[in-house]
Amino acid sequence: MSVAQGSLNPSDNRTIGLISLAHGTSHFYHLVLPPLFPWLKIEFALSYAELGLLMTIFFVVSCVVQASSGFLVDHKGARPVLFAGVGLLAMSALTYAVSSSYVGLVIGAVLMGCGNGVFHPVDYTLMNHKISPKRLPYAYSFHGVTGYLGWAFAPVFMVAIAELANWRTAMMAAAILAFVVLFFLWINRELLTDDAKARHESNLANARKNDPNHTAIGTFDFLKLPAVWLCWIFFFLSMVAMAGIQSFAPSALLKIYDISVASGNFFLTLLALGSAGGMILGGYIASKLASPERTVVICLMISAFMAVIIGTEFAPAAFIPSLFVVIGIGLGVAAPSRDLMIRSATPQGASGRVYGIVYSGIDLGASVGPLAFGILLDAGQPNWLFLGVAFIQCLIIFTAFKVASNIPSKAPA
Repeated sequence: MSVAQGSLNPSDNRTIGLISLAHGTSHFYHLVLPPLFPWLKIEFALSYAELGLLMTIFFVVSCVVQASSGFLVDHKGARPVLFAGVGLLAMSALTYAVSSSYVGLVIGAVLMGCGNGVFHPVDYTLMNHKISPKRLPYAYSFHGVTGYLGWAFAPVFMVAIAELANWRTAMMAAAILAFVVLFFLWINRELLTDDAKARHESNLANARKNDPNHTAIGTFDFLKLPAVWLCWIFFFLSMVAMAGIQSFAPSALLKIYDISVASGNFFLTLLALGSAGGMILGGYIASKLASPERTVVICLMISAFMAVIIGTEFAPAAFIPSLFVVIGIGLGVAAPSRDLMIRSATPQGASGRVYGIVYSGIDLGASVGPLAFGILLDAGQPNWLFLGVAFIQCLIIFTAFKVASNIPSKAPA
């Protein structure tokens, strides 16, 4: 259902909480496997390449599912797709837990990719059509924060249980966690009701208020819109940069500043915490400013400048933690405004499809980023990790301007 412009639904907070809980669970599952690599390597006698391939399989499958699940969301509704996604995550952890060979781990990665791929089309469709428009920036903000919390919680949870018991028990615990979340979503399912047919009829009626001759968008017509592909490029480039930082910042800092790998990983935690805090502030800013692209551009310019300072060795090593925090804050503040830009670029009745296609850029970027920046480090150019990230941020800024210039004057409901 669509929420009337300017109305305030008293159940908004609970709905936002449920959607964000599911989102945090999906991010938690991004990192259930990598922390267990040391145990898996020994038990299955695997190479690092074979372990890395599991994550590649996960992201590739997630990319395909994300691009296609939006069609299912738009035609069948978001709620059943959400339940299926959480259930598949739980089944993937169970599959890992009982695996006796590498083939079993591959099957687990495929199931996890299938489960992970549904969340962005589902989440944003539900938020855009069930949350009061005035509260959407806050919804986007809280939604993003829970993703970072999921990332932060997973390594601690998985390693702690693996050390206390074993890695299979850790996977069983992850499965139980997902089943508990699924049960909680089920008992609160009325807040997640999404009648796709009624939603489309409401969208069409709203559109015809502005244009009496408006007709429903065809299944694939949204693919002809430049703004959709510009948003895809935005997310692809964003994840190329983030994946490069997450994968190689500790190694690059060791070579550039002689900062230990442990400290480098801690700096990544600071970046994540800065992003989470920035998202909270970004939700407030996005609710007050009419031009979200300006917020995105200013914040990315600041983050890019911090990356240049690190890459050029302009600042002493003692300042690096602070620079990572500022980079994170910049990315976090920009996120809710970025999501508003995408919403404005989404045609009536195509929310699931657009978010599915756009967010598939994240998965592809996550596959490309480590490879691209790994080549730079292999070539003995660790500084170019940060300079490359800054360059990509500049490309993203240009893309943000192009998205804004291709957004219709009337934003969709």
